[in-house]
Amino acid sequence: MYFKNILFVAFATSFSFIFSSCKKDDHDHSPQATANNFKLEFDNIVGGAQLALDSTGQTFTNGSGEKFSITQLNYYVTNIRFRKTDGSEYVVPQDQSYFMVQENVEASQIISIPNVPNGEYNQVSFTLGVDSLRSTMDVSRRIGVLDPAFLSGHGMYWSWNSGYIFMKMEGISPSAPDSLGKSFYYHIGGFGGYNSKTINNIKTISLDLPTVATVKSDVSPMAHIMVDVKKVFDGSIPLKISEFPMVMFGPKSVEIANNYASMFMVHHIHNDHDH
Repeated sequence: MYFKNILFVAFATSFSFIFSSCKKDDHDHSPQATANNFKLEFDNIVGGAQLALDSTGQTFTNGSGEKFSITQLNYYVTNIRFRKTDGSEYVVPQDQSYFMVQENVEASQIISIPNVPNGEYNQVSFTLGVDSLRSTMDVSRRIGVLDPAFLSGHGMYWSWNSGYIFMKMEGISPSAPDSLGKSFYYHIGGFGGYNSKTINNIKTISLDLPTVATVKSDVSPMAHIMVDVKKVFDGSIPLKISEFPMVMFGPKSVEIANNYASMFMVHHIHNDHDH
């Protein structure tokens, strides 16, 4: 009997050790991340050609038959949202949702949004421009690409009009007048006015994804967005450089904003595994 008891205790002790070891292993696994990065790549083109900045005035041709080249292109991408296939949305925290895409700064053309919740996404939306709320906030709340000090070298802020330039495109064209040195200038802004109603050229862009973008602990997707700036000239209302070589804050800016609202298209999705 004593021998049996010894065997029972030894067996029970071994079983307890094995069981506790299994339970310990169950809890040793690292928790899976519930969010990851979602990248947006903005690839600027002109019609079917890759955009390259130059001052020849002969690189591209618009729908009116005018030759032109582009010397500067900047635009604001803000207030980003991602929509899941179930219809729910992830809204990027506003303070982290202001970016400026610059053709002459390659790094600015890929926007990486952190902490996007795991899931399957079929649409991305953003504002082209800077919303009225942020435009009228105290300057201490306008940081990064919104900081007037940062913008001193970019000219994307109208100090005289207390507002941001949403899209700036400048270039050279034989169709532009001699008085402007054969240059054209399109500086489009207008958030609706501070004390009184003015032009509102803020545009919300919603882009359906051609395939589902998957966010997982080990999958960080990227949407490759083609941006056809030829639409500035060849949108719903054609723009002739010879007739409008300089457009800033005026009625024609509304037509240009309506044109460039259609220049974005998601070409494809990369669902890349993290390493």
